[in-house]
Amino acid sequence: MAAHFDTEYQRLEASYSDSPPGEENLLVHIPDGNKSPWHHIENLDLFFQRVYNLHQKNGFTCMLLGEVFELVQLLFVVGFTVFLANCVDYDILFANKFVNHTDSSKVTLPDAFLPVDVCSASIRANVTVMFVLMISGVFWLHRLIKFIYNVCCYWEIRSFYTNALKMSMAELPYFTWQEVQARIVEIQKEHQICIHKKELTELDIYHRILRFKNYMVAMVNKSLLPVRFHPPLLGESVFYTRGLKYNFELILFWGPGSLFESEWSLKPQYKRGGNRLELADKLASRILWIGIANLLLCPVVLVWQILYAFFSYTEVIKREPGSLGARCWSLYGRCYLRHFNELDHELMSRLSKGYKASSRYMNCFLSPLLTVVAKNVAFFAGSLLAVLIALTIYDEDVLAVEHVLSSITLLGVCITVCRSFIPDKHLVYCAEQLLRVILAHIHYMPDHWQGNAHRYETRGQFSQLFQYKAVFILEELISPLVTPFILIFSLRRKSLEIIDFFRNFTVEVVGVGDTCSFAQMDIRQHGHPAWMSEGKTEASIYQQAEDGKTELSLMHFAITNPQWQPPTETTHFISQLKERVQREATGDRHTLTSLSESEPRSLIANFLAGPPSLASLHLGRDGSLTNHGAVGVSDGASALRSLSVSSMRGSCSSTHRSAGHASSASRAMAGSSTDARTASSGSSVWEGQLTSLVLSEYASTEMSIHALYIHELHKQQSGGELSRHTWHRQDSDDSSDSVTEEGGSGGGNPNPRNPIPRSHTFPISTSISTPGPIPSSNSGPNPDRGTTPGQEVAPLQSNSQRRYGGNTDSVGPGARVVRSARVPMGGWAEEGRGGRDPDTVPEEGSEDDMPPNIHKVT
Repeated sequence: MAAHFDTEYQRLEASYSDSPPGEENLLVHIPDGNKSPWHHIENLDLFFQRVYNLHQKNGFTCMLLGEVFELVQLLFVVGFTVFLANCVDYDILFANKFVNHTDSSKVTLPDAFLPVDVCSASIRANVTVMFVLMISGVFWLHRLIKFIYNVCCYWEIRSFYTNALKMSMAELPYFTWQEVQARIVEIQKEHQICIHKKELTELDIYHRILRFKNYMVAMVNKSLLPVRFHPPLLGESVFYTRGLKYNFELILFWGPGSLFESEWSLKPQYKRGGNRLELADKLASRILWIGIANLLLCPVVLVWQILYAFFSYTEVIKREPGSLGARCWSLYGRCYLRHFNELDHELMSRLSKGYKASSRYMNCFLSPLLTVVAKNVAFFAGSLLAVLIALTIYDEDVLAVEHVLSSITLLGVCITVCRSFIPDKHLVYCAEQLLRVILAHIHYMPDHWQGNAHRYETRGQFSQLFQYKAVFILEELISPLVTPFILIFSLRRKSLEIIDFFRNFTVEVVGVGDTCSFAQMDIRQHGHPAWMSEGKTEASIYQQAEDGKTELSLMHFAITNPQWQPPTETTHFISQLKERVQREATGDRHTLTSLSESEPRSLIANFLAGPPSLASLHLGRDGSLTNHGAVGVSDGASALRSLSVSSMRGSCSSTHRSAGHASSASRAMAGSSTDARTASSGSSVWEGQLTSLVLSEYASTEMSIHALYIHELHKQQSGGELSRHTWHRQDSDDSSDSVTEEGGSGGGNPNPRNPIPRSHTFPISTSISTPGPIPSSNSGPNPDRGTTPGQEVAPLQSNSQRRYGGNTDSVGPGARVVRSARVPMGGWAEEGRGGRDPDTVPEEGSEDDMPPNIHKVT
């Protein structure tokens, strides 16, 4: 017997000043002759994405030039590869065959090239080469048509910048995105870009740009996407590449038969729970066919990946052989560490600030055995290289001997690689302190890492976020081979969970469309009691975001966009947290002058002071040991008290005052870097850059301090109990079937629930206790339950939203339906009677992109 599902959506009223329900019809009539060219833009998602992309690519000319070189690069890779394979006589090149010259006996490079007729005949005779050329030609023509279309579209965006925003392309690189965004919000009143709302907010623009990325962040946060595996001999590992990410987005968002009928609207059938099993079957079938297509195209894609990697990284490896030993933030790490509503440049700026500390932390774990081997291999290789170099200096004819030059090159590479495994004996690292600095920038970290920074288990888990560049390249090379099997055998089994996720966590926002409900950053709907939301959230186990994602994302967005006006309850949460941090910082200023005498007395002292390190301890003139960390704490507290919008504006009233505050902020958070692409209209370029630099430093420092404070408070409130996170979620669950609810909604049950899909990502147990109390159904409405027309519903952060509901129950051991505790993806079961649903789709548990830049640590 199939379970009953509530198929009605709910309208949720919000409290901030967007257009109220029904006002979408109250539009100001503008005669056609007076309409702006940007009045009523139909696809605002694509429009705002292009506005953002043009800003990040530094204007129309830079973007156009980059697109042209991409087309030329594709022609070069294919043409040069075919030329090397069919038009070069390698016997002459390797001196295995002699060439008769009439004027000179010296062999030149053109002698190794085959004649044009011979070369063309060789190409035509090779079926494989002709097939590759045909596929490449079709792909290149597709890129050319797309390029022409993009040029026309971006020319319109250029006109929008010039005429509407009053920003020239020459000045655009010196404007911050916040300044561009502020002007877009301002001109909404004049141009009516969006006709469904009188005013645009910063959150509306972010939702338009990051609609699909917010869904991806939420699915990774809830461990829905199959990216964690346990291959034999390798243990637990993460596999998430650009090819796999592309297929996920193709299946879910924009490909043929995807879940969205447009970029801003989920298909109606996915908003109802009654046909969830049928939709899951269709999605599973579609995933299967896309997986088969990936399998058929695997040879072509694999060859392209190898060629592209060879031409891209060979010169870099030759110039800097140690670059493969450098690290980069993995694609999974960038998705896991990303806040809701965080733009690409904001994310990369934040991760770049934590790069140096992350590299130093990973260098703490150099193997002593590997160090001994590397020293001796470097000694022997260096001895051979010294002899060859000495002989070459004595007589250059030594280079003419076969393989001498190759030996010199390989020995040099070997020595460089060995040196990367030999630590600097003059450096002393404190793993716990480095991990604290890393947390200040990346904002997310499992509880069990703190206090265990010196363990290889912590290092291994952190390496999944911060991987070797060589590992990144290798994963991208094998991605065409692995991706089809992940789609067919892992993602396909999660089709039911995916259908339920999009139905349960999609809300319709007037003027924005269907968005991920997690992206609303509503503490009441998705807050976690263990992350400062106790007493403020009505979220069920199923609705809570993991790892404090809702709370940290809300603070980050509020600090990054100080002009944003959140709802009253959200404003209260933000102001309460800021006041609490500032109060402790102010109160601790007089008690932190001598940290060597006593322990810090509060949370703010703990993370501002950090564990004492050798770097902060110095001998005074009288021979006493003093700790200069207190000076930094005092500076940090002083900077923290001035981290309000009004004080930031006041501090930028003059250049000299700005410079003074910037130095204080930089001392408060060591290792921070800034984004120099800033300017302010109405002032000189230098003053504008300095002003925006100071504001950026203030925002970065403020968010780092609040992230540390939230983690420290969470750690104390949890009482040493480890909260659930990605590395503790298991891969399977025996009690995984959905069950029916027979009479569960009768009068005897004061808290009826609709069925919610069962999760396999975390084991179910009735004995698990949540970190904090969760309000009962009597304390507030539950948005996942079906509502009557007169029932009051908890608000989300939109003016007019619709939540598409539908839940399931689950049966525990012994066919007894139990009420479970924490379930990251799926739901909970309830007291009542139930039986197994034979039609449930079987599920399996487990849980932009250019290559990351190589950062060289000096």
